[in-house]
Amino acid sequence: MGDLVRSTARDFLVPGVVALVRTPSGDVTSSYGTRTFGGGPAVTAADHVRVGSITKTFTGTVVLQLVQEGRLGLDDPVSKYRPDVPNGGAITIAQLLDMRSGLFNYSETLELAEAMDADPARVWQPDELLAMAYAHPPYFPPDQGYHYSNTNTVLLGLIAQQLDGEPLEQILRDRLFGPLGMTETSFPALTSAALPDPHPQGYMFGSNVLTMGSPPALPAPMQADAHDGSLLPGDRTLDNPSWAWAAGAAISTVGDLARWTEALTNGKVLDQRTQSLRMSSPRPTDPANPPEAPRYGLAIAKFGALYGHTGELPGFNTFAGTDPERKVTVVVWANLEPTVDGHAAASEIAKRIIERMYASAGPTPTR
Repeated sequence: MGDLVRSTARDFLVPGVVALVRTPSGDVTSSYGTRTFGGGPAVTAADHVRVGSITKTFTGTVVLQLVQEGRLGLDDPVSKYRPDVPNGGAITIAQLLDMRSGLFNYSETLELAEAMDADPARVWQPDELLAMAYAHPPYFPPDQGYHYSNTNTVLLGLIAQQLDGEPLEQILRDRLFGPLGMTETSFPALTSAALPDPHPQGYMFGSNVLTMGSPPALPAPMQADAHDGSLLPGDRTLDNPSWAWAAGAAISTVGDLARWTEALTNGKVLDQRTQSLRMSSPRPTDPANPPEAPRYGLAIAKFGALYGHTGELPGFNTFAGTDPERKVTVVVWANLEPTVDGHAAASEIAKRIIERMYASAGPTPTR
């Protein structure tokens, strides 16, 4: 695994990568590179990183716990809890969880990208994020398509706070991190941009505006400059993650993420009925290409045989997934996001690790 991690990280100009693979035979950890660009201390499995959209699995699990407690229903209209949501009477809690609400993703607005470039330390309030989303028409009517949208999860975080009567950071600690023994995982208050020690720095070439495309690649001349060393990445470690909040602000380590992604699939955080519903929920994100397309369900993604999630935000990329049949868990993080050519380095490394493992183990199980 070490050769694959090293070669891919070098190709993508990533300063540091940590990968953890857990199988019935035990754990294997591979680390490459340094916490800071150009040298310095080596990255380690103890390092804390921003995990981006893996946070959605935390927020979504809390919402599903509230469902099993009878405090809200998957078929409830979001307007029951948030009357300000456009067409909220036709959008259900389930459609927020599985990204089929049609609500515009505020993260795709030029307004947010420009603001993040101008003031990376800005503290964003959730309602400010929603206002940016509501200024745009929906992508489609509810349940008539799939579009990944942070707007959905910000709404779910607000609903969880409304029902539990506590800040989301305390809800996650009390309901998930504490009971599971995830002592290295945290969700910061809106005003906090700190990372616990030890931690790497997180880097990005270019700016949020320059990387708005899909894929988020820099212009070709800038890519060439990065590869020849004349363009250096910017340090985004202390950018305030409140712009992602319930959809992407959490912090963790590879060990805690392995524990978490296994809990997602083994029923430790949900009752049997709700767990079964969640595990059967992922549907193709691209109906025109279902065999190859990743699947997405109730705040959980499915990549081949693995269930979990990815996370991307300026400076950090993370992948965490578990195959519950073969008892295989893969967690990878990289301290560069995005790469100059628009890849997500940790996700690409995880994909290559999984392909190698399953090629040597025989056919991937299907369901």
